[in-house]
Amino acid sequence: MSRCTAVARPLARQWQQQQQSIAMRCFSTSSISRMPDQAASAPATDAAPKSTNPLDLDPNTVSREFEPQLIQSGQMPLGSRRRRAALRSSAGLPFEQLPFQAFQEARKILAADREQKLLSLKKTMEKMAALELQDPKDPKEMERKNGQLASLKTYADKLVILADINDPLVKMRSEDGSGDMNKPIYRHLAEKKWRGYDHRLLTQRIEQFNIVPDILPKFEPSAQVQLFFRTKKVQPGEIIDSLVSENCPRLRVQVFDEGARMVSVVVMDADVPNVEQNTFSKRCHYIAANIPLDPTTSSVPLSLIKAEDQLAVPWLAPVSQKGAPYHRLAVFVLEQKPGEKVDVAKLKELYTARDNFSLKSMRDKFGLKPIGFNMFRSVWDENTADVMARHSLPGADVELRPTRVYSMRQPVRPKGWEAKRQGPKYRHLWKYTKRIKGVSSSKGWIKRR
Repeated sequence: MSRCTAVARPLARQWQQQQQSIAMRCFSTSSISRMPDQAASAPATDAAPKSTNPLDLDPNTVSREFEPQLIQSGQMPLGSRRRRAALRSSAGLPFEQLPFQAFQEARKILAADREQKLLSLKKTMEKMAALELQDPKDPKEMERKNGQLASLKTYADKLVILADINDPLVKMRSEDGSGDMNKPIYRHLAEKKWRGYDHRLLTQRIEQFNIVPDILPKFEPSAQVQLFFRTKKVQPGEIIDSLVSENCPRLRVQVFDEGARMVSVVVMDADVPNVEQNTFSKRCHYIAANIPLDPTTSSVPLSLIKAEDQLAVPWLAPVSQKGAPYHRLAVFVLEQKPGEKVDVAKLKELYTARDNFSLKSMRDKFGLKPIGFNMFRSVWDENTADVMARHSLPGADVELRPTRVYSMRQPVRPKGWEAKRQGPKYRHLWKYTKRIKGVSSSKGWIKRR
């Protein structure tokens, strides 16, 4: 036995005895381990009828074992499990008054840091006010003034975010989705969360499915667009049943810069087969314009947009013919020029025919800027024929098959090693060659791989 083991064994034995004699519950998200005295009384406790604790199905205090039951009821747990466990054991105290010494000391440090940031912000605003009072005559001095004002404004916006970014109440409201999106800090946290995963997934789909350059020559999404069919949330690039996509979807568009604006929504099919020309064309499935949008109003139900000055092209169910590859249905949100409305009558005149649609041409004609994107795919399924019959779409009785293209290259005569070993003397080497003159593989002389 080593010297370290001999010294540590009495300490470990004493620690185990203390653990058995003292019942402790650590602050963790795992279930409580039963002590021996509790295990002995377990049958009597289980026999009694259990009363439902209202904290078990509260989204703010639900424990891990009741999370599936809460999700089935239509509610999602709020915050992390560690936070919910702290609120559950705090006897109804507000989050900022939790009786944890380290938590309260940390809040004091954060409060002092916030006061320092607010003082810096006040000084920056005073510098901007003094700079705006200056009236230089020289154009170079005016350009220098504008540059300094822009730099100070950027720094002031950064200080506004840094003053509250470490506040636990702000983070709690941001996680719960109850933050005021008119405030820069909540827009900053929401954009940070979106760019953490969803934005990366979206840019991957744009590259994977060749949205750029097939639809637009260049595009970088700056707003979050979520797609819903009824209650189903669609992941970018997901294949949707034709019976589900027959109904008009609902969008949730979240912008991360302040101010109200008007947007247009376009849904298009980028893979419509053109048998006569042996190529693919594009088709417009939905166009709506002059939709008001700001950071606080994110829901855009396309089925409720029916005004004459908004709806240009109504919803057309996306379908795919039998034998055709999957169709890419792209959903674009385009920002309009500030203070201007799009002429819906002109949109109807240009795109009512739906076929040969070009988003790039529409963007250039009406001065639109693409800011958001999502997509789904459509393939032939068991419900496609019925959907096409209900909407009077032709092609349900046509099956597309690929045409085999034969190589125009002349066959190459065997050379070198193969040409010298064509005779039956080298029959044992035929299995290593591909072209054997006068020997058919159908007779089994050449072993198929």
